[in-house]
This record gives sequence, C-alpha cells and structure tokens, in this order.
Amino acid sequence: MNGNGAPPRVGDATAPTASGTAARTRLERGRGALGPALELVHTGRAPTRAVLTAELGVTRATAGAVAAELEALGLIRVDSRPAGAGGTGGTGGAQGRPSHRLSVAEDGPVALAAQVHSDGFRAALVGLGGRIVATAPGKVTVSADPAQVLGAVVEAGAELLVQSGRRCVGAGLAVPSAVAEPDGTALNPLHLAWPAGSPVRAIFAECVKAAGIDGPALTGNDVNLAALAEHRHGAGRSAQHLLCVATGHRGVGGALVLDGRLHSGSSGLALEVGHLTVNPEGRACHCGSRGCLDVEADPLAFLTAAGRSPGPEVSLLQQARDLLRDEPAEPAVRAATEELIDRLGLGLAGLVNILNPDRIILGGLHRELLYADPERLRAVVADRSLWGRSGGVPILPCTLDHNSLVGAAELAWQPVLDDPLGALA
Repeated sequence: MNGNGAPPRVGDATAPTASGTAARTRLERGRGALGPALELVHTGRAPTRAVLTAELGVTRATAGAVAAELEALGLIRVDSRPAGAGGTGGTGGAQGRPSHRLSVAEDGPVALAAQVHSDGFRAALVGLGGRIVATAPGKVTVSADPAQVLGAVVEAGAELLVQSGRRCVGAGLAVPSAVAEPDGTALNPLHLAWPAGSPVRAIFAECVKAAGIDGPALTGNDVNLAALAEHRHGAGRSAQHLLCVATGHRGVGGALVLDGRLHSGSSGLALEVGHLTVNPEGRACHCGSRGCLDVEADPLAFLTAAGRSPGPEVSLLQQARDLLRDEPAEPAVRAATEELIDRLGLGLAGLVNILNPDRIILGGLHRELLYADPERLRAVVADRSLWGRSGGVPILPCTLDHNSLVGAAELAWQPVLDDPLGALA
C-alpha cells in the first residue's frame, strides 16, 4: 500500500520495493504493458486478470499492478468477485482462486466522434470498448463549405461533452472520401459539394481547438474507420485479413485490415473499391468511367433499378432499406435486388482473387442485400473467384450500429492505447 492506503501504482516511482533491482524491473515492465493491457480490455480479449496475465506473458503480480494502474487512471474496472459468478472468465492460475473480472470504466473518459456523409452529419461521444455514450441529433444539410459543416458538427459534439461532464481524450472525423496522407486532405469527396483536396484534417483540428476540446483531432475515410471498428469490436474480430465493403448514403467504399492493422497504402488511398468496373456498359460514374461499383451497387442504383424515384423526405439509404424490407417480393424490387447482388458479387470476387482475405464483412445497404439472399451473393463470389471456389470465404454482415462513428473515435483513442500514462498526464 502507498501512503494514502491505496495499492502501489505502476507509474509511482515511490512505490515500496521488495528488492531494488527486481522491483524496478517489474515496474518498467508494468509501464510497458499498460498500453497492450488496455487494448486487450478495450477489445474484449481480456475479460479477466488471468487472461490478461496469459496474454501479456507477465507474472500475476505484474498483471495485478497493471490492472490497478489502469483502474487508477479511470480507464477500467477491476471486480474481485469470482469471474464464474458473472458468467465470464475462468479462474486464476491456482485452483480455488477465481480471477478478477476486468471491464472498461462506464463512467470513464470519452472521445468525440464525428461523421459527415452526403445526407447529413452526426456527432457522438464514444467510450472505451466502442460504446456510444451519447449522440447528437443528425443534421440533414451539408453545405459546400467544409469549414461550416465541420464547425457545426464539432459544436454539436462540444454540447454533448458539456452535458456529459466527461473528460475528452480527443476527436476523430469520418468523411466519405479518400484522405491523403500526410496532409489529411479529402482527395475526392465525390458525393459532397466540397472542393477536391479540401484540407479536412486541418479544418477539423481548428474547429476542435476553437471549441476548447483537448487532445488530438484526426480524420479518416468512413469505410476505413468502419472496418477498424468492426475489427476491434464487431464482425471482424479475430480476422487477420479482413475485407470490408459497404455502401452508405451514396457510393461504395472498401477497406482492408492486414495482420490485424488497417492497410491504407503508401499515402492513405488504398482500397478505392468503388471504382472497380462491374458493368462495362453501365451507368456513368463521377470518376469519368462507366459501370463502377460506386454507381452500380449503391442505394441510388437500387432505387433506380426498382423503378422508384427517390424523395427528399429521408436519406437514400433509408429509402432503399425501407423498400427492401417492405416490398421484397414485388417483381421490380426482387429484380433490382438480384441485379445489385450480382454486381456486388462480381466486385467481391475480383477483390478475393487479388487480396485473399479470410473474412468479408458488408455494411450499409450491402448488409441488407446479404440478408435478402445470402446464397445468391455467396454463389456469385464462389463462381467468379479462384479462392472462393477452393475454400469459401466467409461473408458476414457488419454488426455495429454507427460503425464509422465508432471508428472515428478509435482514432482519438489510439494515443491512449499506445501510452495511457503519457496521453492522460
């Protein structure tokens, strides 16, 4: 115990030592384990202290000190009740000594997450574990001025922070465009009226600073961030080579997680799958080509193929979802469903041939198409891809609501996951 009766902290240089050198070594090892330990709890891979000990490859004493330090930082909770009593976990290394349960702190810090898409924008607060704590009502007007839009979404997020009273570790923004590195510019916001090359990261950072919000302000492509969130908290867990393809409000995006890490290419522009040609005689695309996945398999393509004229009342994505849910057997809707599944399957088959993923997850309207006829989609992919025929690649629906928002928050949480003591000092 330290002077105030609390257990010694990993980062406390005055903690009592049993023997000089050995104790100092254990302290240093504990400091280095804080980030990996937090990520294990954050992603649900260490529900108990026994699992944490095994995953970190440290002694039980070191794992206990690490967990105590993370709890002292307000990031996790350590429950000494038997893990079996809560239905999770297992026991500690010694028989009859149940392991402490670990969970993220429900009242801990949050990240401000923001998302902009063609039909509006939204702000949210997201805690560790990918848990959405609060959301602001979505806005439905996106002007041609990125500064105006990003200022409005940050203002909404700042109001949420005031209402919550929570500490904020930083802010993350998801945009429907490839984000070029290292400058953080929106290279091709095709479905927004923003100028190509808009410096969205710099604008977002200025808005965050002006709102008095501390911490980093980071930006990424919306589907990349959806894939990151699903890999850590959703349908992509445990996948080593995860392919995510999704259509949100307009267009089609893709992302790839390789060996557990998001692959963004040499300058942040990897996996622009929306511009794969799946119908050479198809619709004209914004990129100048024809028949791209972007215009052959998004909500507008579905509504058009079903003979419906989109209205202004709700988003194109919601209109497509409603039509697929309410009139699935209507001949024109059924034909449109099959057409988009075939186009999507062609695109996925090409990606499987090139990337050889061990799992595919689908988001937005593509998730609904998978639900509508899973066998047809899987058959198209298997028939058109060598690896699909030889082994069968699992194709699963995304499971997180607002996964791009959760992924935007992951950007802000990453410095804390890398160095909890340094980030929260």
